[in-house]
Amino acid sequence: MNFLKKTFSINSLLISISLFLYTIYRAEFYWDGSKNEYYKTYYAISLFLIIFSISTFFINQKIKKRLIILIFTSIIVLYFVEGAFLLNNKINKFPTSDIKINYKNKTGKDFDTRYRVEIYSDLKKINNNIKMKVAPSNHLHKKNSILPLSGFSNSKTIYDNENGYFSIYQSDRYGFNNPDNEWESKEIEFLLVGDSFTHGSSVNRPFDIASQLRKLSKKSVLNLGYDNNGPLIEYATLREYLEPNVKNIIWIFDASTNFKDLNKEYKNKILKNYLTDLNFTQELKAKQGEVNKIVNDEINKRIKKASLRSKIIKFLKLHALRNSFITESKKKIQPQLLKKILYLANQLSIQNNSKLYFVYLPKYQRYKSGINNDEEYYLIKDIVQNLKIPFIDIHEEVFIKEKDPLKLYSFSLNFHYTKNGYKKVSESIYRNIKEKNNLILK
Repeated sequence: MNFLKKTFSINSLLISISLFLYTIYRAEFYWDGSKNEYYKTYYAISLFLIIFSISTFFINQKIKKRLIILIFTSIIVLYFVEGAFLLNNKINKFPTSDIKINYKNKTGKDFDTRYRVEIYSDLKKINNNIKMKVAPSNHLHKKNSILPLSGFSNSKTIYDNENGYFSIYQSDRYGFNNPDNEWESKEIEFLLVGDSFTHGSSVNRPFDIASQLRKLSKKSVLNLGYDNNGPLIEYATLREYLEPNVKNIIWIFDASTNFKDLNKEYKNKILKNYLTDLNFTQELKAKQGEVNKIVNDEINKRIKKASLRSKIIKFLKLHALRNSFITESKKKIQPQLLKKILYLANQLSIQNNSKLYFVYLPKYQRYKSGINNDEEYYLIKDIVQNLKIPFIDIHEEVFIKEKDPLKLYSFSLNFHYTKNGYKKVSESIYRNIKEKNNLILK
């Protein structure tokens, strides 16, 4: 105990300084300053520990002995709580036993409970050209020479599982969720940009929005949507991949996440270039090989993170406990930034002889708990309409007409749409655009 008491102050100070330096590394180098708000808590904790460690040099041995006992007891309690969090997460994770039973009764199949990395490893044994979905937002804090805005090209791509099975699609030449021959069409009726709802989360073709529009219009449709995309990535995607033969551009705005995504995107230096320089381009069409390499490297990192060693390290770092109490602060929405992006997107569509439409997808909470941020809704609507961009409100067109709007979401949870949900949204988009085009022709 005497040895512990002698070295306690020195070790405490060294650990505290190490924690402070590690926080600097994570905040300023790994995340390139994009998560400084989140790391403020860690800065405060590490500085407090440094001051506390210095103070222990000046306290008597009796108090120091009690501190040692208190700290070791606290560490044991913290790991016990971490274990409890992990156990609770495992017990309450999706799908619940009720959902699995209902799915079995309805389909006659077992709910696929594998993780994405597990199905990836299983399918890799059969097809070497299998990949996982890696969203462009995953690259925002990386210091690559380019910022990919799509996935791995020409490959079977594993997406998500919210309906009992993993949705898988064959990516096109640029890594998007399209039949590759869509790029060869002489005229493209609709081009879509958006996030996971546009991408086609948790359903296979032909149940995603783009496939439904192909069926309804009997014409070519390009889907440039990707998981986790916000408005700035969507505008950058238009700049890189917009074809000259596109008639209609459909901008699908997810009210649940798009403002949050925009805050993250605006911190990226490459994305900012699209706002400040109208001639800026990464020439991504010509760099798909480089995009593929970056995406593949990210997939390999995910495989390593899923290893037992990685899980043990996360436990030692109290990952579940920290994430429960330390979260990123809610950022204010940036209406002027959204306005600028939509203005530039509209100008781009005009230059391309295309017509831009804005589709508003309402938040799940609006139907689950009756919570609706009318101020935010009207703010977005005013921005769009002041720019003379046609506004298609899916709440008014679809959800408000349903007896139980939650049934359009997978298992009525805060997930993506069911096949029927995607169908109704797609039909509404098509009907509205057709009506607006007829009015213009008249």
